[in-house]
Amino acid sequence: MSGYPDHLDPERHRDTKGREHQPWIRRAVLTLFTAVAVLGLLDVFGQRSSTGRAATAAATLEVRGPTTVRGGLLFQERITVTARRDISTPRLVLSKGWADGLQINTIEPQPGSESTRDGRLVLSYDDLPAGQRLIVYVDYQVNPTHVGNTDMGLELDERTTPLVVLPRTLTTFP
Repeated sequence: MSGYPDHLDPERHRDTKGREHQPWIRRAVLTLFTAVAVLGLLDVFGQRSSTGRAATAAATLEVRGPTTVRGGLLFQERITVTARRDISTPRLVLSKGWADGLQINTIEPQPGSESTRDGRLVLSYDDLPAGQRLIVYVDYQVNPTHVGNTDMGLELDERTTPLVVLPRTLTTFP
């Protein structure tokens, strides 16, 4: 008698005959999880801020904020408008992505009025004299179910006339 129950085969269960590849599969899976953790620590999926700029003869438009985020994180976008000439009723026209999959916690300073144009948010502010700056802070939280690329483009208008357009994309990781 071998000392093993009938359903156990010593070669298969003790000596792992025919299952030599299984430890390598476990090692590969653990290496994958470790690599993801290390990439996270190196801020590959992080929310390091970057600055996008666009300028015309009328104004300079600058947006500072992350281009990659993870679900559930809080972050801030800072929009700076510098008038090179007087701008009557400046309007920030935010692409649909500014509100899609993201929860807006606050916009400071509050615009004089808010509206929409073809599904895009339009924030209207008081007249901006030449040489003056308008700085707007938008605080967010990423919806945990939101994943992928989002259009975060921005346009500065004088009433309804576009002055500066700044394309931008936000990538959300799970």
